[in-house]
Amino acid sequence: MNWTDLPPLSALRAFAAYAETGSVALAGEALNVSHAAISQQMRALERHMGVALLDRSARKLSLTSDGQALAYALQDGFATIADTVSALTGAEDDRPLQVACTPGFAANWLMPRLARFRAAHPDIELMIHPSPALTDPAAGGIDVALRYGTGPWPGFEHALLMAAPLAVVGRPEVFGDPLPGSPAELTRLPWLQELGTNEASRWLADHNVTEARVTAVTHVPGNLVIDGIRNGQGIAVTTRLAVEEDLASGRLIALFEERGDVGYCTVTRPGVPRPPLKAFLRWIRAEARRTP
Repeated sequence: MNWTDLPPLSALRAFAAYAETGSVALAGEALNVSHAAISQQMRALERHMGVALLDRSARKLSLTSDGQALAYALQDGFATIADTVSALTGAEDDRPLQVACTPGFAANWLMPRLARFRAAHPDIELMIHPSPALTDPAAGGIDVALRYGTGPWPGFEHALLMAAPLAVVGRPEVFGDPLPGSPAELTRLPWLQELGTNEASRWLADHNVTEARVTAVTHVPGNLVIDGIRNGQGIAVTTRLAVEEDLASGRLIALFEERGDVGYCTVTRPGVPRPPLKAFLRWIRAEARRTP
């Protein structure tokens, strides 16, 4: 890129301020300059680029299609600059660290380990957002999403945290004797399913086991699925790591277990992570390595 071909930053800031506020006067107030200075900078920008960015044919200025395209680019560019500067200068250090994940992952894996993070980082305020909805990391919002899958998630960076194969899990007496020989035979059994999109959604779809075909299905919050399985209320698709101790004791059994590298991933915005996020990522990766 030839940086000398770029318009002056002051002209770009003036145009971006106008595009955001929709007013020359408000853009001037935002940048603490006169509205005449904003107008002058925008005309200079058009001359520099040789492109009409503003439609002046009506009483009120409006953006041309080229102006709208530049406005979008500047909005993204200045937001990225602001985020990076904030991360590097520690301007966001006091904001709580916000983590999004499914209720099942929060209850079965994250919460039992979180005391170790609190002990190591008592100065970091943490907010967990357990929800079946896929919440994207955003400036000033979610810092990291812990998602099940392989990605990619366009616009975000992701890294495999730990492999976590899915299996159909339940008490032996619920499965019955003989054990089901194929996923299709599971439709006659009572099911417990986490509300919303979750770790099991892909498995159910891939094996044509849907709510419409299941004889009896109960939808419950993710943190109650494992309790229901343990109490013999039904079967469910879950990750093996959520019920490892139950499987080892024989209280639960797993059928149709998948193998492979699918598992939980950390999903973050591109750029330099702020210190609390960097500390959390370092901690959770160490915890994942400790997981059998």
